[in-house]
Amino acid sequence: MTVQTASQYPLSWPESWTRTTSPAKSQFKTSLTASIDNVQGSLKRFAADSGRKVEKILVSSNVSLMERNPKDAGVAVYFTWDGISTCIAVDRYQRIEENLQAIHHVIEAERTKLRHGGLNLVRAAFRGYAALPPPSKTSENPWQLLGIEKGAKEADIEAAYREKAKRWHPDATGGNNEMMARLNAARTELLARKT
Repeated sequence: MTVQTASQYPLSWPESWTRTTSPAKSQFKTSLTASIDNVQGSLKRFAADSGRKVEKILVSSNVSLMERNPKDAGVAVYFTWDGISTCIAVDRYQRIEENLQAIHHVIEAERTKLRHGGLNLVRAAFRGYAALPPPSKTSENPWQLLGIEKGAKEADIEAAYREKAKRWHPDATGGNNEMMARLNAARTELLARKT
């Protein structure tokens, strides 16, 4: 599978993660600027605590200069730590700053693991995050993979995706991570063509 580099805009979501269908309102009281500062600060402290560099930081979202509160508020933070390419992605909440603040808390939780469990525990966790590559274009026909006619409506794409996901989701009996990633990539590609 070939992997393209994640982009800042539009959102590059890890293809092996399913999306939240009904984002919630959080209890966070923070601005977009403060949440960005919190993520940057957490990454700096994590690097200092671990004695390992955090490099190649890229924050990917649907925020643009003209659209600060896009309909899709998901955020994915890509970076390299201790040679491990990592992604922490959150779309649980309704606003960009809430999802960024959640990422800040995830990084702080990794700092706690580091203090109490050591480098080996955190490396194991980050290898799990490393299994989340940025989205890639499928080299196969996405229509064929989902089993639908070319030009199908968005609702038909979603229905076909859900049906196939029931069979291939890693939590299902006989599920498969690779096949689920291929389905996610096909769905993402076809829905992007509809917008």
